[in-house]
Amino acid sequence: MKQQKGFSLIELLIVVAIILIIAAIAIPNLLRARIAANESSAAASVRTIGTAQTSYTTSFPATGYSANLASLGPGGATCPAAGPSAANACLIDNVLAGGTKSGYNFTSVGSIPVGGANTTFLTTAVAANFNVTGVKGFCAVSDNVVRYLTPDNGVVPAYAACQAWTALQ
Repeated sequence: MKQQKGFSLIELLIVVAIILIIAAIAIPNLLRARIAANESSAAASVRTIGTAQTSYTTSFPATGYSANLASLGPGGATCPAAGPSAANACLIDNVLAGGTKSGYNFTSVGSIPVGGANTTFLTTAVAANFNVTGVKGFCAVSDNVVRYLTPDNGVVPAYAACQAWTALQ
């Protein structure tokens, strides 16, 4: 008999089946790791925005806290040549100032009192696609304590509701 070289069809099917079984086990873990990374990035970004709000109120005391997220950023790809202003404070990068990063949507608003400066702010981060990009919601208020809610219902909390969420340790 002539000796055969190569693999039989059965052997190839067994190898493909083993690869598919390994992939079926590994892919959900990969997705969970990605969600955890997105959530970690969102929590860090909420803390960064809170720090930027504190710097903003120190730099522009007549305005108080920034009225919106965009005014904390550069207003473009880089800071204006004229330097920071109340409209473009250059405290965060333009990606975060745009309101979307790492599968989360961000907002940050200062309170608008009747006359005077904004005396409080509320920063939030909700998953752009629940259970795909994240499952936790994050927020921070003027005390700059990052808080979270699991699972996030996708609704941006009010100031008082944010204070009731669990503080990150």
